[in-house]
Amino acid sequence: MNILSIENLSKTVNDEPLFDSVTLGLDEGEKAGIVGKNGAGKSTFLKTIAGIIVPDDGKVSMKNGTNMFYLPQEITFSQDSTVESFFYESDNPVITILSAYRKASEDGDTERSSGLFEEIEKKDLWEAERRYEGYLGKLGMNEDRNKRMADLSGGEQKKTAIARALAVSPDLLLLDEPTNHLDIATIEFLENWISETDAAVIIVTHDRHILNQCCSTIWELDRKKFYRHPGSFSSYLERREERIRMDEKEQERLLTILRRERKWLLRGPKARTGKDKNRKDRIDAMESSLRSVRDPKQKEFTSEARRLGKKVLEVSGIGKSYDGKTLFSGFTFSFQKGQRIGLVGANGSGKSTLLDILTGRTEPDSGMVDKGVNTHFGYYDQLGRDIQSSKTVIEYTEDIGKIVRLSEKEEMSASAFLERFGFPPRMQRTPVSMLSGGGRRRLYLITRLVSNPNFLVLDEPTNDLDIETIENLEEYISSFSGTAVITSHDRTFLDITTDMLLVIDDGKITLFPGSYTEWKESQEEKAAIEKETLQKPRTDTRPQREKKGLSYKEKKELEEIEGIIAETEELIGKLEESFSSVDNTEYGTIAERTKLYNEKKEELERLTERWLELEEKNT
Repeated sequence: MNILSIENLSKTVNDEPLFDSVTLGLDEGEKAGIVGKNGAGKSTFLKTIAGIIVPDDGKVSMKNGTNMFYLPQEITFSQDSTVESFFYESDNPVITILSAYRKASEDGDTERSSGLFEEIEKKDLWEAERRYEGYLGKLGMNEDRNKRMADLSGGEQKKTAIARALAVSPDLLLLDEPTNHLDIATIEFLENWISETDAAVIIVTHDRHILNQCCSTIWELDRKKFYRHPGSFSSYLERREERIRMDEKEQERLLTILRRERKWLLRGPKARTGKDKNRKDRIDAMESSLRSVRDPKQKEFTSEARRLGKKVLEVSGIGKSYDGKTLFSGFTFSFQKGQRIGLVGANGSGKSTLLDILTGRTEPDSGMVDKGVNTHFGYYDQLGRDIQSSKTVIEYTEDIGKIVRLSEKEEMSASAFLERFGFPPRMQRTPVSMLSGGGRRRLYLITRLVSNPNFLVLDEPTNDLDIETIENLEEYISSFSGTAVITSHDRTFLDITTDMLLVIDDGKITLFPGSYTEWKESQEEKAAIEKETLQKPRTDTRPQREKKGLSYKEKKELEEIEGIIAETEELIGKLEESFSSVDNTEYGTIAERTKLYNEKKEELERLTERWLELEEKNT
């Protein structure tokens, strides 16, 4: 049964039609993902559904009694709002009643508060406040509830807003780019909630993992029209390709007809009958309907970095603390040409701080950073994104570089490069000051690439990119011949662009020689083993025999196993150090080292488990 019906919806903004005559329906419990290019009108469409924007034509209908909640991209709150009071700053029907009761109680309006109390009891709304507290805890928001929202980080503000949205148990949840500013753990929590909830969800996101895992329908906004694709994101890609092929055939058919009709026009008959006039009008109509079905095909997108020296970047024993909290310490690593490294860790773990130290923006509290003389950083950082300039987009870009080298024989103009990353020619003459915040951040990313670096440092580069532009960036990085260090909450992006990870956890930075998915699977496997160990019954159901301690053979085994464990741990440590240098061949190639490393880790688990058994028997 439909919970939402959209009929002939149209909207024009600044004389630009965004979508026209859209008719769609959403069933109860259905999960729909909206995809499309930046600026296509996805957010405007979502706001129109939420009733924030009035459509030019058409209507939006919801099932009677639907509890709808809209979570925008940017979180807004009053000047004095705290984590506690923020919950009540919403026009959601559940929160409206709770907020009115709270105000009536504070004002001493007993008659009104009594009436609202009865309504809250009848509808069982008290639970929303308790759920808000619960979700804050699950999202790691252990801040003082009286802390001002303005003093929270962007990620903490988003977590607080998500907790509020989920707390009201909506029947229909509208999410506009909810993963921006979030760490991966929070994104995975939200992903699990969407997958398990009975609520209907419409989500605008560039996170392909969420689109593929959570969505049962994809709504594609392309050239002012919506196309509905049943199934996951992977199914959508296949269906979209089929639709494009069919459109191409239709365009070819039109061209064939037009060639024939144009020949008729060129014959130039001396007199035109009414029928001739109608025929000419049909030709004009066909010509106006001709369009490019696909974006213009471009050559394979490659990149060439300026030459790196033998020494790229070396760090030795670096550490950093803020406000008495140690972010990390004792980190030693030798960065090599060709490495593509992902940097992962929870919000506040020190990822951006580490990138600032590597690029010389921040001094470490301890240790040393030694940069090679030929190393040139292209740093997309957190601070320089909100660029200000009176120049146009193309002028600002060409001041940094007019030509982007793709290979020894190929180059791309700054204008073509801009177009590849979502700035068509009509936008390139726009003053930078007139761009949206997301547009300025996207331009800043482009200028980092145009500067022709040989060491890319990217801090959350995908936040303001649509899926097509993210894929272009993935192609650029995959062909990048220099060194790259990337932190991102986009798991698919990390898997495609990196082949090893630096993991910040509990004040330490460790290397994992594999993709994000492989690391995640290893963490889940480790957690499962620990859980199984904790849940394993301590008592034996068989008749208990009196403990006799270890036999002579077992005592010898215990003595030997301790030495084997120490040797195995030492070898694992040496292998981890060897991953820091591609030139280290003491234990073979990196593939051979990775295989040996995994074998020794498994062996260490077996040895440790046996040692625990012997120790328990020995006590």
